[in-house]
Amino acid sequence: MANEKSIADEGTNLAHLTIRKMDTADLRDALARGVADFMVQPTYLIFLCVIYPLVGLFVARLTAGYDVLPLLFPLLAGFALIGPVAATGLYELSRRRELGLDFTWWHVFDVLRSPSLRAIVTVGVVLAVIFVAWLVAAQIIFVMIFGDWVPASITEFAGRIFTTSSGWTLIVVGCGVGFVFAVVVISISVVSLPMLLDRDVSAMTAVQASVDAVMANKPTMAIWGLIVVGALVVGALPAFVGLAIVFPILGHATWHLYRKVVVR
Repeated sequence: MANEKSIADEGTNLAHLTIRKMDTADLRDALARGVADFMVQPTYLIFLCVIYPLVGLFVARLTAGYDVLPLLFPLLAGFALIGPVAATGLYELSRRRELGLDFTWWHVFDVLRSPSLRAIVTVGVVLAVIFVAWLVAAQIIFVMIFGDWVPASITEFAGRIFTTSSGWTLIVVGCGVGFVFAVVVISISVVSLPMLLDRDVSAMTAVQASVDAVMANKPTMAIWGLIVVGALVVGALPAFVGLAIVFPILGHATWHLYRKVVVR
């Protein structure tokens, strides 16, 4: 159970938290520990059961018309925005393994019995709102550049995007705006969600600690953000099946990243 954890800082506030500096060696170690957690308890079947129904729904909608095609990339990029919430169960697995507790795949659902569930849901709602705002922004950018154009095929869409000045304008502007959304999400979530499983703090305290951790480690956190985005892109390339491996590893690694940056 999630409440088997020992919360050593009940009633903790920011004055009692110590944020430490990290370097790339810490990132490598966090990733190595994430891989180790995944190898001990693989959870790819859970994520395959989530990813492929979503992909199937999009493909089914695509067969009815290509008007949703411009949202393909924003949806894929947006996966990184809501990913921290989906990874909460993975943080719980890594936490349990660290404490020497029973460590089996069904413990991902122990989050639902966590004393911090309300705060976790609060942060999750904020990330969901950011995700929707990103999709709206992406649609507005597309309409501003291409108007009401609807591609007649995937080939035509790819051609307009990659071989025209308008297409490259869309790529540059879209990536720039997406970068802003990504910075906001990583700032408020990289530490907050793991912390809510580990400590008795409010959602606001956890988010503030996350922002402080990012501000204290801007270069290292920037590299971490690039690692996350690059790994998700690579995982999505082989028919999305790679995400079922990449995503759990990143989730476990994020827990260990939190443990390195926030001193217990």
